[in-house]
Amino acid sequence: MSLLDVFSAVCLIVGALSCLLGAIGLLSFPDVLGRLQAATKPQTLGLLLILVGTAVQLDFVYATGLVLVGLFQMLTSPVMAQLVGRAAYRGDSIRRDVLVVDELGERIERERRVR
Repeated sequence: MSLLDVFSAVCLIVGALSCLLGAIGLLSFPDVLGRLQAATKPQTLGLLLILVGTAVQLDFVYATGLVLVGLFQMLTSPVMAQLVGRAAYRGDSIRRDVLVVDELGERIERERRVR
């Protein structure tokens, strides 16, 4: 077993554990914002680690396709979380008492005063 195989195995295992923890968080967090956090960050990190672990074992030509998958995940996941979070906020589906800073609420209030 080479050092490359060990690196690949560690990346695959840590990535799978990250995805598992994200899924557990998705099921156990009580509100939308907590679930968004669990759905985006550990899942993206887990997928990227799995892609790195897989790319190390592949030829360069095939590994470039995995890079595109990782870039697509990194571009779409934050955008999706932002849109779902805003929709949940505007639909009063979040607990505002647990927010430390409510920047979106302040912005919406300023826009209402201007109109």
